[in-house]
Amino acid sequence: MNKSLAPKKTLPASVQGGFSLIELIAVVAILGILAAVVAPKIFNQPGKARQAKAKTEISGIQSALEMYNLENFNFPTTDQGLMALVEKPTGEPEAPNWQDGGYLPRLPKDPWGRDYLYVSPGENGDVDIYSYGRDGQEGGEGEDADVVNWDL
Repeated sequence: MNKSLAPKKTLPASVQGGFSLIELIAVVAILGILAAVVAPKIFNQPGKARQAKAKTEISGIQSALEMYNLENFNFPTTDQGLMALVEKPTGEPEAPNWQDGGYLPRLPKDPWGRDYLYVSPGENGDVDIYSYGRDGQEGGEGEDADVVNWDL
């Protein structure tokens, strides 16, 4: 008799492959342990992302201020503020070559929902642009740390 023509034997249902309840519980337990170890590391990232976003926005504001300075021969004063990048400022010093449409379409808020702070001239003689971080107070660490243009 040809072996290839012989009928194939099937195994009884109790011997066929599959996962037992204990195996499934073990897999779920292992996944739970992994989630407990990995989740804190993943959920800690939003603070770093907010700090990075603030740095990027401050860098963009600084670039707009530098363009304003090149065209108008000075930076906006502290009183004129960052709004001088969106609307033509009034008062002294004038902005004789203010760019139609402004230098920014709008002023962004920092990632914690507050206005960016601006001082001109700043401590280093140029301009200071900064956010006090999550806590809204000077100093701090982590997400509470100040984000400043002179540290970019």
